[in-house]
Amino acid sequence: MLCEHGDRRVSRFESGRKTTLVDHYMGKRLNSPNDVIFKSNGDMYFTDPPYGLEKKNDDPKKELDFNGVYRYSRDGILTLLTRDLTYPNGLAFSPDEKTLYIAVSDPQKAVWMAYDVKPDGTIANGRIFYDATKWATDEHPGLPDGMKVDKQGNLFATGPGGVWVFTPEAKLLGKINPGQKTAIADGGMMDRRCI
Repeated sequence: MLCEHGDRRVSRFESGRKTTLVDHYMGKRLNSPNDVIFKSNGDMYFTDPPYGLEKKNDDPKKELDFNGVYRYSRDGILTLLTRDLTYPNGLAFSPDEKTLYIAVSDPQKAVWMAYDVKPDGTIANGRIFYDATKWATDEHPGLPDGMKVDKQGNLFATGPGGVWVFTPEAKLLGKINPGQKTAIADGGMMDRRCI
């Protein structure tokens, strides 16, 4: 799967060609899909912040008046899960897929959120899993972004100053400082250095 900022779509790449899976919600173009994960049943979850738009939220090309998190079901139905996050970014499921974690890359509210995943695949009971806003400074570059969860449910989350490691109960176990801004979990620094 490809989250394409420039083409403002989520697409699939197979046999040398791209196929658009989703690029509109309620007749309006997506902002710039950023991160995508799959539930074991094949449903795709993705975030749609404004990062691919030149003027972000103020860009005249932005058609939606929010930044959303969506589920694209295996039977092709797109559902808006939440429009309440300022800059939704990275995503991860707990091992039992009963919790969805969402990173919010907002310097004014740099948080990781946790949501209960309902049997129908939608989410409920959104709550702040951990608030890192006070660490989001020039001295600690980076904001909540890519994430991975290990088999025990520990969350490895890129954020201010490196990779933060939490228990499923949101206890901070420690931080990994790679000496540079760390943001990507899928195929990036986090995979190579931390897990």
